[in-house]
Amino acid sequence: MSDTVTPETTRTPSSPYGLHRVVLQDGERPALPQAARRLDARPEIWPDEVRVDVETLNLDAASYRQLREAYGTAGVRQAVLDIVAERGKMQNPVTGSGGMLIGTVAEVGPRSTLGLEVGDRIATLVSLSLTPLQITDGLQRWDGEDERVPAQGHAILFGRSIAAVLPDDLEPELALMVMDVCGAPALVDRVVREHHDRTGEAPSVLVLGGAGKSGSLSLAAARRAGAGTLTAVVPFEAEAELLHGTGLADHVVLADARDPLGLLGAVEAAGGPADVTVVCVDVPGCEHPSILVTREGGTVIFFSMATSFSAAALGAEGLAADVRMLVGNGYTPGHAALALDLVRSDTQVRSLFTRRIAPTAD
Repeated sequence: MSDTVTPETTRTPSSPYGLHRVVLQDGERPALPQAARRLDARPEIWPDEVRVDVETLNLDAASYRQLREAYGTAGVRQAVLDIVAERGKMQNPVTGSGGMLIGTVAEVGPRSTLGLEVGDRIATLVSLSLTPLQITDGLQRWDGEDERVPAQGHAILFGRSIAAVLPDDLEPELALMVMDVCGAPALVDRVVREHHDRTGEAPSVLVLGGAGKSGSLSLAAARRAGAGTLTAVVPFEAEAELLHGTGLADHVVLADARDPLGLLGAVEAAGGPADVTVVCVDVPGCEHPSILVTREGGTVIFFSMATSFSAAALGAEGLAADVRMLVGNGYTPGHAALALDLVRSDTQVRSLFTRRIAPTAD
C-alpha cells in the first residue's frame, strides 16, 4: 500500500461515495458521481482510493449501440474520447450509462477497504458512468467494431467501489464480459427462488434477448434456481440458431420485443404469458410489450439501460396490469461469483460467450 498522499488530495476530505471527486459548476447542486456532469480524474489518490492502470474498457451494449448509430464506426472512437475528456468519466450523455473495465492495480491508499493489492489484475464491478477515468493513448488500438475497447490510461476506485480480481481459469476478455452483466443472473436467481418459496410452484420465465450476454446467463440462472418453462425471445433467426440445441430454453420465439401484439401472440403460442419476464435487450420501446407478456401478479425485471422507467410505470397503469417491476441495478451480493460459476459449469453458456471473443469464420 502507498502511504503517500499529495498535498492536492488533502484539500478536501474524501468520501467513500466519491463526492470529493465531483466537479461542480456555478449553480450546480451537489451530486453523487454517477449523476454529476464532471468528475476530477487526476491520478493522485486520496487515502481510501485505488488507482488502476486501464487495459480494456467494456462499453455497455445500449451505450455502444447509440454511439455507433449516431457517429458510425469511423466516428465512435472520437465520440468516446470526447465524452471522457469532457466528463472525466465514460458516461454516454444520451443513455446515461457507461460499462466497466479491466486493469491492473497501480496504487492503493492506506485506508482502502477494497482488499486489493498493487499488481492485482481486476475487473471493476461499478459503472464507468461514475468512475473517474483518463485515457492517454487516443484509443488507437480500437477499430470501433465492438464494445470491447483496448485502452491505456487510469481509473480511480472509491472507498465504496466494487472490484473483483480476475480468475486464473478464465480468459480475461471472457471474465470481463461475464462480470459486465453479472447482476442479471444473480437477481433472476433471487426472484425465481422467491416465487417458488411464496407459491410452492416453479415459475415460468421469459427472457427478451435470450441469446445475448445477460440473457443467456439469466436463462441458465433461472434453470438452476428451479424455474419451470423457460422461453427465450430473439429478433433474428441467426440468434435463434445459437440457442437451438443448447438446452438453455424450452422454447425459442422469433419476435420483435418492441411490437406489443406481435410479441404477445408469439409468446402465447409458446405457452405464455410468463410468471417472470426478464428484459435484456439493448433497444428502447420494450416496456409495454414486456408488461403484456407477464402474467397478472408476475414480475418484470428490467436490465436494459435503454429502458424508460416512466414508460414502464405509465404503461402498466394504462394497461391495468398488476405486475411487480424491478430495476436490475447491477449489484446483488455474490453476483460475480454466481455468474462466473454459471460459465464454468454450463458449457453451452460458455460457448455463447466465447463465440463473441472469436466468432466462427464464415
